[in-house]
Amino acid sequence: MKISASIYSDKKRSLKEVIHDLMDHQVDLLHVDCNDDLSVFDDISQIRTWCKIPIDLHIITENPSKYFDLLRKNPVEYLTFQYENLKGVLNIPSDISAKRGLAVITPTSIDAFDAYSDFDFILIMATIPGQSGGAFDKINFSKIRQFRAKYPNKSIHVDGGVNGEVSFILRNMGVSSSVSGSYLFSGPSIGHALMNLTNRDIESSYCVEDFMIPLEESPKDYIENCTTKSILQAVENGNVGFTLILSQNNQFKGLVSSADIRKAVLKKIEHLAAIQPEDLINTNPIRIDGSATVLEMLQLIKKCSFPIMYLPVVNSQQNAIGIVNFVHLIKGEI
Repeated sequence: MKISASIYSDKKRSLKEVIHDLMDHQVDLLHVDCNDDLSVFDDISQIRTWCKIPIDLHIITENPSKYFDLLRKNPVEYLTFQYENLKGVLNIPSDISAKRGLAVITPTSIDAFDAYSDFDFILIMATIPGQSGGAFDKINFSKIRQFRAKYPNKSIHVDGGVNGEVSFILRNMGVSSSVSGSYLFSGPSIGHALMNLTNRDIESSYCVEDFMIPLEESPKDYIENCTTKSILQAVENGNVGFTLILSQNNQFKGLVSSADIRKAVLKKIEHLAAIQPEDLINTNPIRIDGSATVLEMLQLIKKCSFPIMYLPVVNSQQNAIGIVNFVHLIKGEI
């Protein structure tokens, strides 16, 4: 996940000092907020003389067209317009070469992106736009999941309340870029904050159930009437390499992964038709309570002698309530 540094969040130093500090720490992107202020392009022009770090421009305006000539003269790599401020349909001319994004605030449904499905990414505002230092609203974890399911090939950017703990969760959810402002500049140094944003070992006040894939979105089969075929079909339909095995009242009974299927096939390779559901189901996989924190989840994983690809989530009654999938995190961290 790329870190996009919000350059105007540092109120103590000159812009040139801020940019050179970010250059020294090899930040991925420079996030430039434009609250309907054309003079921002004077800063962009200056930044281009100081460095080659890609610019991530977020414009809040009722009249996007007045920026088009400035964008032609001062090209940026990422260009986002705030959806809620638009007075009509946004049409960005084709000769503006930036990757295009639509920014939405927390109350706005991700369905707003439907009219802009040719854009490259969505920017989910997890706090109030233009407000530095706000807390991340955990409802946005659900919005990220919804957008990922609806637009699997689009990128997701997040702005607002991103600290070390939120950064870990966002990386696990496959977010492409996160904007960091006050957190990045309020610590002992930018380097210290960047280390926390990319650190795997972080503390967290968020619970697993805040960002897990909920049960209704998880692949599952029911032990009372499952068959070998129905289990394999559930794994295939889920398209994530596993299925939960539940009772009819959602009691957690086990997990079937691609690895469990492979082991069963190898064990009965000469008699494949004889494979039964009990040959496939791991009835005692590692699981975690939904009320556990991210830190507790990491401690659990570290105790395991084998890699964890997905982690079933249960409540205190051992009812399944969801699953955590680590595929995005593994891809991003390798």
